[in-house]
Amino acid sequence: MSAPETPIQPIEVLYSEHHGWLRGWLRKKLGNVFDSADLAHDTYVRVMASGNTPQADQSRRHLTQIANGLVIDLYRRRQIEAAYLDAIALLPEAKVPSEETRAVVVEALIEIDVILHGLPGKARLAFLLCKVDGLSYREIAERLHVSVSSVEKYIAAGLQACYQAMYELPN
Repeated sequence: MSAPETPIQPIEVLYSEHHGWLRGWLRKKLGNVFDSADLAHDTYVRVMASGNTPQADQSRRHLTQIANGLVIDLYRRRQIEAAYLDAIALLPEAKVPSEETRAVVVEALIEIDVILHGLPGKARLAFLLCKVDGLSYREIAERLHVSVSSVEKYIAAGLQACYQAMYELPN
């Protein structure tokens, strides 16, 4: 006979019993009270959006998994934003985009990053080498040590992922 499952708890109980712990855990991980508060909030928003609260004995594990993903997203976002700011720092002052344009571009870059991270590593790299660096399929094939037909498949997968995201189609 198996042990009875621990009951699933309401979100209010999950929040009241674990919010302080989660903020402290995130503060240690991030070294910053403000980011930890934001990510703790976002963690509970994700739980509510999923409609799936964990069983009582799995609460911290569940919250930690979600929060870890949000920490990774935060670091990735900051890397993308820093790279973009470094790139525009090289522009002449007259060509520097406005703050509003910067925010829109950073959001677009983050969306593209999410799309591309859904691809296998070689497909992502081939797509970037083609679209960003302007390499030919043959040059990409040589660099990745694969056939040109593999590069064609990688680029097609990248284009398909972008098309699906643009038109919000299921995989």
